[in-house]
Amino acid sequence: MGLIRRAAAAIRHGLAEPMTAGLALDDLDTTVHRADLIQSKRFVRRIYEEWYRLIAETLPPIEGPVVEIGSGGGFLRRAVPGVFCSDVLLVPTVHLVLDAAAGLPFTDASLRAIVMTNAFHHIPDARRFLGDVVRCLKPGGVLAMIEPWVTPWSRFVYTNFHHEPFEPTSPSWELDPGRPLSAANGALPWIVFERDRQLFDRQFPALHIVSLDPLMPLRYLLSGGVSIRSAVPAWSFPFWRQVDELLLRTTSRSAMFARVVVRRN
Repeated sequence: MGLIRRAAAAIRHGLAEPMTAGLALDDLDTTVHRADLIQSKRFVRRIYEEWYRLIAETLPPIEGPVVEIGSGGGFLRRAVPGVFCSDVLLVPTVHLVLDAAAGLPFTDASLRAIVMTNAFHHIPDARRFLGDVVRCLKPGGVLAMIEPWVTPWSRFVYTNFHHEPFEPTSPSWELDPGRPLSAANGALPWIVFERDRQLFDRQFPALHIVSLDPLMPLRYLLSGGVSIRSAVPAWSFPFWRQVDELLLRTTSRSAMFARVVVRRN
């Protein structure tokens, strides 16, 4: 296993995306460069477009604002007009600087939805955040997210080839505070909503897990994301989407991500 990890580190170094190579994860400039990168790498941009469509499909038919946590370099507002974008850093495209670890600054039962993409696994105190979700969502409102997921395939990839920690055996729902982007556990969404589901149900009876939909065995990996150069050309996106769909029909144990939808009772 040590040999695999050393080889993976060499691959990450050799294929590092020039626009973001060497930047500190918690710096504002890193997020700004990642926003440009998502737009310039067409394969990655199409992945985000698909994720945003999947999030938009979850929004309930009730009145109220939709708030995105961890907007960062994304562009959800194109898929969800009027979404209120927030981030822990003062990114030029957000409406509000918001640290989810410090509490959500919204009135009780005021929000139609809280949504996020690759953000939940950076939240230092998931219990406190979910308590705020209960408080802020209207009855019938939803918490919807696209997040890394734990499967045999994803465990191998994330453990050996990803720069973020991925610890499915962690007994805790908490992370070290103070590092908004570099502190993470990519397995946290799976831990909270799948592994510890009975605990979640006991502690948050006002929340109901509507769906856990496995996603994307290969496409994000092949795209390189925001830290590695793409391994495939943008024009091949439809082909790889079909491959992903075939893999998921064969077994959900090949997924690397999941769409999580939780409804406020």
